[in-house]
Amino acid sequence: MSPRWRLACGWLTLFVVGTDLFIISPLLSPIAAEFDRSAASAGLSVTAFSLTYLVSAPLIGQLADRIGRRRTLIACLLGFAAANFLTGMAPDFTWLLAARVAAGAAAAGTSPLIYAGVGEAAPPARRATWMAIAVSGLLLALSIGAPAGTLVASYWGWRAPFLVLALLSLALIAANRLVWPGDQKPGENTMAGLPVLRPATMAVWLLPTVLWATALYGVYTYLGVWLADAGLSSAEVARAIGFYGVGALAGTLIGGQLADRFGTRRTMMISLAGLAACLSAFGAGVGTGWTADAMLLITSIFAQFFFPAQQAGLARQFPQRRALVLALNNSALFLGISTGSLIGGEAMAWSGFGANAAIGAAIACIGFIFVASSDRPQRLIRVPNSVP
Repeated sequence: MSPRWRLACGWLTLFVVGTDLFIISPLLSPIAAEFDRSAASAGLSVTAFSLTYLVSAPLIGQLADRIGRRRTLIACLLGFAAANFLTGMAPDFTWLLAARVAAGAAAAGTSPLIYAGVGEAAPPARRATWMAIAVSGLLLALSIGAPAGTLVASYWGWRAPFLVLALLSLALIAANRLVWPGDQKPGENTMAGLPVLRPATMAVWLLPTVLWATALYGVYTYLGVWLADAGLSSAEVARAIGFYGVGALAGTLIGGQLADRFGTRRTMMISLAGLAACLSAFGAGVGTGWTADAMLLITSIFAQFFFPAQQAGLARQFPQRRALVLALNNSALFLGISTGSLIGGEAMAWSGFGANAAIGAAIACIGFIFVASSDRPQRLIRVPNSVP
């Protein structure tokens, strides 16, 4: 099977997973109304998904290295289809929460395995570019998949998008089984001779992801609040967020190209430096009206250089443990998002959006210094062949 077919299948899979991730937010109101819950209580479904993703990703990555990536991916997609079906059929809120926990676990296995597969299928000189294209599937789910699902819900109710996602996931099972190479036969010792990852080593490699996500999402989480407090109408807020979305897609694709040409480490440093500069400008009070739109566009472009470069660097340095390492990187991403939201909320309560942006800029600067100065070693211990 052509590597390009693998890239296309990976992109579609991440688009469906991303749609499931982002669709829940615009559907919280009808979900809360049907189950007689507050919007905050209904939001627990998002928290349940995210926390399950954070915890499950490294566990499933370890399982994939043990029993095989394709086998694990198909199982996760099957679970993802079942979780969405159960979400759409939920008779009560407890059922819904359980279904979202299952969806989070399935997504935690699916996304890193797709990244690992795309990284392996890509030509070495274009690995970052291919991984950026794969990541764009998630980003387009935010701007296309979630709105399309919301439109479906407006005609047939909030359950309909999840049932559609379940059907799409079943189709993706067949596609992914076809395009990805087979695993070793069951019973073969796939862990024998594989490197064991030292916690200290992984901390050096993954801390930049945590710092980047903390800086970025601590500010992004409260963009809507800042724009509304600045007196922008709903249409103007939507326009500003739209500029951010366009910048995110462009930054991801450009970041992949930059990483392939100039190296992953240099691209990450450019991203963190640009993010720090842009957040510093917001902290200094720059950004009103169309200036805010342009600033959000530029900020998003610089910010999104980071992720495909980091993914490609990890895929290159840990080829035998790609599934686990990329799963750990996704957990680091969610940890940073959670930490950033917490810090950003405290900063907003303390002194408003300017302080939030200034703190985000400082965290991005710490990330830049860390990437620039750290050795990022690959110190591994091999498991003896006799280990079962």
